[in-house]
Amino acid sequence: MRNLPFDHPGQFYKGNLHSHSTNSDGALAPEDVVNTYRDHGYNFISITDHFMNRFNWPVTDTTHFRDEQFTTLLGAELHGGGMENGELWHVVANGLPEDFADQHPNEDGAEIAARAIGEGAFVTIGHPAWNGVTEKDVDKLHDFDAIEIYNHGHTNDCDRGNGWMIADSLATRGLRFSATAADDAHFKLRPDTFGGWVQVKSTSLDPDSILKALKEGRYYASTGPEIHNVEFTESEILIECSPAIAVFVGGRGSIKAYERGDGLTKVRIPLSPFLNSFCRVTVLDEKGFRAWTSPIWLDELNLT
Repeated sequence: MRNLPFDHPGQFYKGNLHSHSTNSDGALAPEDVVNTYRDHGYNFISITDHFMNRFNWPVTDTTHFRDEQFTTLLGAELHGGGMENGELWHVVANGLPEDFADQHPNEDGAEIAARAIGEGAFVTIGHPAWNGVTEKDVDKLHDFDAIEIYNHGHTNDCDRGNGWMIADSLATRGLRFSATAADDAHFKLRPDTFGGWVQVKSTSLDPDSILKALKEGRYYASTGPEIHNVEFTESEILIECSPAIAVFVGGRGSIKAYERGDGLTKVRIPLSPFLNSFCRVTVLDEKGFRAWTSPIWLDELNLT
């Protein structure tokens, strides 16, 4: 069942999937990036330095920072031409091999993303609002796993960190993917740390187990609140969460349902508006922070 982590065995592990070090354009050395997130209560991180010739094609090795309480996924932010507006693709790939081959001449963004998928990486379209990714651009990708629907850095440096508009449009068309929140941390002037993360449901903190859970969509994204459970019956969507002032469910086009109140922790939303749609849950707390499920397609649920 795609994008519903709650009834799977294991526990939730908190991680940041998008960050940079001095191996590309970040301000901290890899060890300091790892220690910063470890000390802030994260369970894992992926340093995704820019995979470009001018940085000597880094896949930053963080394997020696792993222990029983904290782990890492090797990764990189991949680039290439081919976007409709002339911008470069920014594709975040988590779970790359350390010897991922350098980009060959004229390899465009879609081709290098496909190569990362072929290596088993979890591939995300990064900050689509910031660099202007369109649906036509996405159609050129051979495959991808997720869309970055919240980017903390670009929320704070240009107010273009929200990727839900294109994600909802693509989901309405029937494309199936999951949705991430991430920092895009560079540790420079803009606030870009500890603002967006994923909570991954996994049977262990082993990197392969975390990667498998990501590939299967067994996580939710957050800037603060927790989602404890989302369950479907024949007539309702049952949602349990940390205290919230609103719980929203959105679907195709203008389809919506919601409940507002103080200290909401258990909410029942009617299922009927979403029977011919996808749906996604948003939890809003009193501080204005949000948590999101990925899109959920009802035809993948056994509701009879």
